[in-house]
Amino acid sequence: MRQFFPVEELARDERFHTISNRERMSDPRTVFQSTQQARNSNRLTPSRRDATDAARALMHGIFVGEIQALEGAGRTCHDFETSTIGATAAPDAVPFALKMDMARQAWDEARHVEISVRLSDWMGTEIGQFAENTVLFEAACSSDPVLRLAGVNRALEGLAIDVFTTMKEFGDLAGDPFLEFCEDWMLADEVTHVKMGSDWLRKVTENDPERRKKALEFQSVVDKLFSYGGTRSDSEESPIGLARRFRELAGFTDSEVEEIADVSLSALNERKAFVAQARAAT
Repeated sequence: MRQFFPVEELARDERFHTISNRERMSDPRTVFQSTQQARNSNRLTPSRRDATDAARALMHGIFVGEIQALEGAGRTCHDFETSTIGATAAPDAVPFALKMDMARQAWDEARHVEISVRLSDWMGTEIGQFAENTVLFEAACSSDPVLRLAGVNRALEGLAIDVFTTMKEFGDLAGDPFLEFCEDWMLADEVTHVKMGSDWLRKVTENDPERRKKALEFQSVVDKLFSYGGTRSDSEESPIGLARRFRELAGFTDSEVEEIADVSLSALNERKAFVAQARAAT
């Protein structure tokens, strides 16, 4: 079976339309609905004027993200040779137990895809109604499995913790027990996935500080990229909040959570400056 599939060869049918992250973020409307809205709160709540469309768009984003998470975990399970930690083997070889964790994650993500399809239908959204961004799978294309753990399990699955927490709270406030229950269920899985990534990254790089440093730097890059220009941060101006407690349960240290908070706030401020410049030019 073929190894290391490029993102351009992902299996998609005519319902899916893929855009780049640059295309997605080049639209000033993607984060802030209006100047007055940004001054108050942009958090995803039922009181927002565009709450219905914003929730449906986020749910579709979760759906395509789960597909890519399934594809990425499956590729990591298959792409690399098996070895024991510390044994003489190829530098990209991984412990068999790590592969088993990736297989378990692939099973979880497949279930999440099914749940997300049902929730999207429940919320009145069709598959492909919103565009797909493939940054998640791109982070799973590294030839170094440690970078995949950092980019996918810690950065992007960490973002999923924030997203599911926000959607769970939205379901609670909106009086939608189906949405709240399903998001809570998937949230528990995501905490597990991030914890697996945190544990394995530390185990595999225990005697290789340079490799760990490189992986954490890659994670920081992905974290900033997927802060969606301020869509996720501690600030009420961001639709998605930073789920600090669940990140701690997933193996993040206090300093790591603070670093993510700083990166997210920086992305928010950069986005605000971009929006202000775009509005001034019109």
